[in-house]
Amino acid sequence: MNDSDRVWRECGLRSAVLAGDERAWQTLYEESFDLLAKYVAWRCAGLRELSEEMVQETWLTAVRRIRSFDPERGSFAGWLRGIAANLIRNRLRRRLDRFQSLENLRNGQCASAPAADAVLQNREQAERLARVLAELPDHYEAVLRAKYVEQQPVADIAEAWQQTPKAIESLLTRARQALRDAYQSMENNRRE
Repeated sequence: MNDSDRVWRECGLRSAVLAGDERAWQTLYEESFDLLAKYVAWRCAGLRELSEEMVQETWLTAVRRIRSFDPERGSFAGWLRGIAANLIRNRLRRRLDRFQSLENLRNGQCASAPAADAVLQNREQAERLARVLAELPDHYEAVLRAKYVEQQPVADIAEAWQQTPKAIESLLTRARQALRDAYQSMENNRRE
């Protein structure tokens, strides 16, 4: 579907939703849910509970703010991803204090709980990765998502972004390096 067809269709669906048409909401939901869930799972570094919670909060926010959705500024799916990214970023910032408390708890644990310690370490690592993803510049996050979550070939990303494949490969290299650097920096700060 070309962009003008998408805008026309999503304007109609938005108008129907605002008029109280439940089928219009159902259409938007069904067309967007899987991509949103994959995006959120990736941004939450695979933390299932957090992912599920963030998907629910994203939809609740979308329901409350549907009037602010403007199909001419971007797709409904893109609008949902923006909501999700902001919710995740805010949640992870609030959880940072809790994470530090968990770290202190882990450091004070007795040696008789190695399995619990391993689970806690894996969860902490996933939360750190999720925080790093939340702080990446939007264009880095978008190209990593296109390549690794949506599993698009570089040529398809290049065509969609009106770039050369070489430019996309370069952007992917910089995005991966930024991800590694940010994660390493967070690890170094955590150890200090």
